[in-house]
Amino acid sequence: MIIRIVKLTFRPAEVASFLELFANAKKTIRSTPGCNHLELLRDTSNPSIFFTHSHWEQTEDLEAYRKSDFFKKTWSQTKVLFAEKPEAWSLEKFVNLPESTSDKVDY
Repeated sequence: MIIRIVKLTFRPAEVASFLELFANAKKTIRSTPGCNHLELLRDTSNPSIFFTHSHWEQTEDLEAYRKSDFFKKTWSQTKVLFAEKPEAWSLEKFVNLPESTSDKVDY
């Protein structure tokens, strides 16, 4: 599984435009083959900074999405709203802690 985190910093006046774009795109993104999870997070200290957090079955699924016409169109509409260059990370789970803190933790 690939975990993708993308940091998006918008001009304050463009936040509403981004939220509308995301609202219109989220179902399509989430229903993309290989996408198992999608959420939008907002920075607690700067309301113009967002993070997308998605889970992909494999790197090829993420890359297929990024090469899709849907992504290209949505990204072209989104990138004009940025205040800063976006940052992205593709990650894999390294250590997984149990839900309960009373459970034994294995590293």
